[in-house]
Amino acid sequence: MDSHLNTGDDARNRTQSRGPFDDRIGAGRPPVVLQVVPTLVTGGAERGCIDVALALAQAGAVPLVASQGGPMVAELDRAGIRHITLPLASKNPLVIRRNARKLEAIIREQGVDIVHARSRAPAWSAWLACQRTGARYMTTFHAPYNFKGRLKRWYNSVMARGERIIAISGFIRQHILNNYDVDPGRIRTIHRGIDSLTFAPERVSSARIIQLAKQWRLPDDKTVILLPGRLTRWKGQTVLIDALAKLGRKDVCALLVGSDQGRTGYRQELEERVKRAGLDGLVKMTDHCNDMAAAYHLSAVVVSASQEPEAFGRVIVEAQAMGKPVIVTSIGAYQETVIPGETAWVVPPADADALAKALDEALSLTPEQSAAIGARARTFVADRYTKQRMCADTLAVYAELLAESAPRSTPQSPAR
Repeated sequence: MDSHLNTGDDARNRTQSRGPFDDRIGAGRPPVVLQVVPTLVTGGAERGCIDVALALAQAGAVPLVASQGGPMVAELDRAGIRHITLPLASKNPLVIRRNARKLEAIIREQGVDIVHARSRAPAWSAWLACQRTGARYMTTFHAPYNFKGRLKRWYNSVMARGERIIAISGFIRQHILNNYDVDPGRIRTIHRGIDSLTFAPERVSSARIIQLAKQWRLPDDKTVILLPGRLTRWKGQTVLIDALAKLGRKDVCALLVGSDQGRTGYRQELEERVKRAGLDGLVKMTDHCNDMAAAYHLSAVVVSASQEPEAFGRVIVEAQAMGKPVIVTSIGAYQETVIPGETAWVVPPADADALAKALDEALSLTPEQSAAIGARARTFVADRYTKQRMCADTLAVYAELLAESAPRSTPQSPAR
């Protein structure tokens, strides 16, 4: 796995003893970094944007965030970080060009040094604005943006035009190299990080666990299997239902936690599948959960049955941080975020028989065996996937760009 992650000691020394922008601040002006995202509603790209903005402020830089808005703006407001509201979620070419002109004005007025784009539509506006102003342009690839034709590949290519390109996993790094004409030296692999204070079992109170169990009406005599993820077919809910039918146990309760986001037909299909399998009362579908740490705490095993590659797989990292055994599919970045045979069972995608076998083994663990797996999982995540490390490594990329004397030319048509 190709990674540019620093050791924990390196990250701590950099953030505690000498910040990445000390030379620039000493020269008289702190650096100004503008991040652009479509919205600040929810999601991994949005979470990373907020976390990095807070880290920039703590390091003495000036963070700015532009988006269409959303509930997460309140976090920026509380920290005194400026948010600029623009219709950056729009894919309309005319709106993208108008946004580019507005970003150009912001860059000039605020003295922006770096523009960091985290999604394609706002990235086009950001790229155009940087071309006109000379501000440094960089991106984060948060997903394997798929394409079937040349036009869609060209649209996606704006994410490959950064002077630096952050890949959130080795899987995404390889996707970039396979599909775009990019110098590997411009890519930095920086895995997503989770909040180790939020996802820590000792910090989850009994009251929170009891409250969530009551809210979901969980029976006391059932062992909980948790599959977090929005209700969409590729997340593999149908595979778990089929695996439970093959497992044939009546002492379990499977929780499918995630919003259907308007996919009522798929929800109905899942409900009918549960009935046909004779699993009434053994499978529960809940909406979005605001206390996932408590949800992990309630479970005996956490499953990701994704049938398409995940760019990172945040929930599995969170579950391991909570000391839970996990089952994942053998595609995408999950190959990086678990230790097969030590913290996780790895099964082929869309294979209900293999998933049933893994569930049977996980549910047959003794308390001592489960605790040992959990301890290994917590150490594994703490060494690699913390928010602090993600932020420190991202700020180091900003420092790289700032240290260069002049903008490098970027390819105009990086799509192959």
